[in-house]
Amino acid sequence: MNGKEPAMFKKILYPTDFSDVSKMAIDYIKKLAEGGPATIIVLHVIDKRAMDAVSSYASGHSMEIEKTIFYDAEQNLKNIEQELAKSDFEVKTILRTGIPVREILSVEKEEKVSLIVIGSHGKSNLEEMFLGSVSEKVSRKCKSPVMIVKR
Repeated sequence: MNGKEPAMFKKILYPTDFSDVSKMAIDYIKKLAEGGPATIIVLHVIDKRAMDAVSSYASGHSMEIEKTIFYDAEQNLKNIEQELAKSDFEVKTILRTGIPVREILSVEKEEKVSLIVIGSHGKSNLEEMFLGSVSEKVSRKCKSPVMIVKR
């Protein structure tokens, strides 16, 4: 080792929707991971329900729209990966399509994470008013400790 104490959190899961509040979480992740070797798993879930709506309402252009959504998500993940890699963290990115809460809990289990760092509000505040926020549901259902970053 390089004289540092062992990392308290060996694997940090960072689910992001690329909103401003989720981007604020990056600073917290960097601080948490400073203690030693840590792997940061950056996860973005393209909401299956949104993709279904695109297919239903923009059927003639749905393939173009879906390609753009996936391309933008990949670019955003790449940018976050590069930013975290500058701080010498091992970074793994995952892009999935599904129901965000389910996919986050699935990755938590698959990767055996020691901490989840998530923003308190996503891009869709209206949806959260009706369905409950992703961060709130994750914190209730996950096995790992959760840090919720507020605005």
